[in-house]
Amino acid sequence: MKIYFAGSIRGGRQDAELYEKIIEFLKTYGQVLTEHVGDLNLTSDGDDGPNDKFIHDRDMEWLQRSDVIVAEVTAVSMGVGYEIGRAVEMGKPVLCLFRTGAKNNLSAMVAGCDDVETIYYSDIQDLKSPVQEFLFSIKTTD
Repeated sequence: MKIYFAGSIRGGRQDAELYEKIIEFLKTYGQVLTEHVGDLNLTSDGDDGPNDKFIHDRDMEWLQRSDVIVAEVTAVSMGVGYEIGRAVEMGKPVLCLFRTGAKNNLSAMVAGCDDVETIYYSDIQDLKSPVQEFLFSIKTTD
Protein backbone atom coordinates (compact mmCIF):
# COMPACT_ATOMS: atom_id res chain seq x y z
CA MET A 1 0.00 0.00 0.00
CA LYS A 2 1.25 3.48 -0.87
CA ILE A 3 0.33 6.01 1.80
CA TYR A 4 0.44 9.78 1.39
CA PHE A 5 0.80 11.36 4.83
CA ALA A 6 -0.06 15.05 5.08
CA GLY A 7 0.85 17.31 7.99
CA SER A 8 1.63 20.97 8.47
CA ILE A 9 5.02 22.22 7.28
CA ARG A 10 4.83 25.92 6.50
CA GLY A 11 1.79 26.29 8.75
CA GLY A 12 3.99 25.36 11.72
CA ARG A 13 6.11 22.43 12.85
CA GLN A 14 4.78 22.18 16.41
CA ASP A 15 3.53 18.62 15.71
CA ALA A 16 6.62 17.29 13.89
CA GLU A 17 7.37 14.72 16.62
CA LEU A 18 3.78 13.46 16.47
CA TYR A 19 3.99 13.24 12.66
CA GLU A 20 7.17 11.18 13.01
CA LYS A 21 5.37 8.71 15.32
CA ILE A 22 2.32 8.48 13.05
CA ILE A 23 4.54 7.88 10.01
CA GLU A 24 6.43 5.10 11.81
CA PHE A 25 3.09 3.47 12.63
CA LEU A 26 1.82 3.87 9.05
CA LYS A 27 5.00 2.26 7.70
CA THR A 28 3.87 -1.04 9.24
CA TYR A 29 1.03 -1.03 6.66
CA GLY A 30 2.86 0.15 3.58
CA GLN A 31 5.20 2.65 1.99
CA VAL A 32 4.80 6.22 3.23
CA LEU A 33 5.66 8.39 0.23
CA THR A 34 5.96 11.56 2.31
CA GLU A 35 8.21 10.49 5.19
CA HIS A 36 9.91 13.89 5.12
CA VAL A 37 6.84 15.45 6.78
CA GLY A 38 7.95 13.82 10.04
CA ASP A 39 11.59 14.91 9.68
CA LEU A 40 12.44 16.86 12.81
CA ASN A 41 15.05 18.86 10.86
CA LEU A 42 12.47 20.19 8.39
CA THR A 43 11.54 23.73 9.35
CA SER A 44 8.44 25.81 8.69
CA ASP A 45 10.40 27.37 5.81
CA GLY A 46 9.36 24.24 3.90
CA ASP A 47 12.80 23.90 2.37
CA ASP A 48 12.33 20.28 1.27
CA GLY A 49 12.89 21.10 -2.40
CA PRO A 50 14.69 23.62 -4.59
CA ASN A 51 11.57 25.74 -5.19
CA ASP A 52 7.80 25.85 -4.69
CA LYS A 53 6.95 24.47 -8.15
CA PHE A 54 9.22 21.48 -7.60
CA ILE A 55 7.58 20.76 -4.21
CA HIS A 56 4.05 21.11 -5.65
CA ASP A 57 4.72 18.93 -8.68
CA ARG A 58 6.59 16.27 -6.66
CA ASP A 59 3.88 16.10 -4.02
CA MET A 60 1.09 15.91 -6.61
CA GLU A 61 2.92 13.04 -8.31
CA TRP A 62 3.17 11.24 -4.95
CA LEU A 63 -0.50 11.94 -4.29
CA GLN A 64 -1.44 10.52 -7.68
CA ARG A 65 0.59 7.33 -7.00
CA SER A 66 -0.84 6.85 -3.51
CA ASP A 67 -3.61 4.44 -2.57
CA VAL A 68 -4.76 6.50 0.42
CA ILE A 69 -4.15 9.85 2.10
CA VAL A 70 -3.84 10.14 5.87
CA ALA A 71 -3.78 13.74 7.05
CA GLU A 72 -3.14 15.08 10.54
CA VAL A 73 -5.37 18.16 10.50
CA THR A 74 -5.09 19.54 14.03
CA ALA A 75 -2.63 22.27 12.98
CA VAL A 76 -4.23 24.64 10.50
CA SER A 77 -2.51 24.27 7.13
CA MET A 78 -3.56 25.56 3.73
CA GLY A 79 -1.29 23.00 2.09
CA VAL A 80 -2.87 20.05 3.89
CA GLY A 81 -6.33 21.34 3.00
CA TYR A 82 -5.25 21.62 -0.64
CA GLU A 83 -3.90 18.05 -0.59
CA ILE A 84 -7.13 16.73 0.93
CA GLY A 85 -9.20 18.53 -1.69
CA ARG A 86 -7.07 17.20 -4.53
CA ALA A 87 -7.21 13.66 -3.09
CA VAL A 88 -11.01 13.81 -2.89
CA GLU A 89 -11.08 15.11 -6.48
CA MET A 90 -8.91 12.11 -7.51
CA GLY A 91 -11.27 9.68 -5.76
CA LYS A 92 -8.66 8.66 -3.18
CA PRO A 93 -9.74 7.40 0.25
CA VAL A 94 -9.01 10.17 2.78
CA LEU A 95 -8.56 9.72 6.52
CA CYS A 96 -8.14 12.82 8.70
CA LEU A 97 -6.81 12.77 12.24
CA PHE A 98 -7.84 15.51 14.69
CA ARG A 99 -6.67 15.77 18.31
CA THR A 100 -9.41 16.39 20.83
CA GLY A 101 -8.76 19.27 23.19
CA ALA A 102 -6.94 21.28 20.52
CA LYS A 103 -7.13 25.06 20.76
CA ASN A 104 -8.44 25.35 17.20
CA ASN A 105 -11.51 23.81 15.60
CA LEU A 106 -11.61 21.30 12.77
CA SER A 107 -12.35 23.00 9.46
CA ALA A 108 -15.98 22.70 8.36
CA MET A 109 -14.67 21.89 4.87
CA VAL A 110 -13.09 18.73 6.29
CA ALA A 111 -15.72 17.88 8.90
CA GLY A 112 -18.58 18.43 6.46
CA CYS A 113 -17.15 16.43 3.56
CA ASP A 114 -18.86 13.07 3.02
CA ASP A 115 -15.76 11.80 1.18
CA VAL A 116 -13.50 12.26 4.20
CA GLU A 117 -13.41 10.03 7.26
CA THR A 118 -12.20 11.66 10.47
CA ILE A 119 -10.80 10.08 13.61
CA TYR A 120 -10.80 12.17 16.78
CA TYR A 121 -8.05 11.13 19.18
CA SER A 122 -6.14 12.23 22.25
CA ASP A 123 -2.86 10.35 21.79
CA ILE A 124 -1.10 8.03 19.36
CA GLN A 125 -2.50 4.93 21.09
CA ASP A 126 -6.06 6.11 20.31
CA LEU A 127 -5.21 6.07 16.60
CA LYS A 128 -3.86 2.58 16.16
CA SER A 129 -7.02 0.48 15.99
CA PRO A 130 -9.21 2.87 13.93
CA VAL A 131 -6.37 3.65 11.50
CA GLN A 132 -5.71 -0.06 11.06
CA GLU A 133 -9.41 -0.70 10.35
CA PHE A 134 -9.47 2.12 7.80
CA LEU A 135 -6.32 0.95 6.02
CA PHE A 136 -7.50 -2.68 5.90
CA SER A 137 -10.67 -1.48 4.14
CA ILE A 138 -8.66 0.11 1.29
CA LYS A 139 -8.16 -1.69 -2.01
CA THR A 140 -4.71 -0.91 -3.40
CA THR A 141 -3.82 -0.19 -7.01
CA ASP A 142 -0.93 -2.70 -7.08
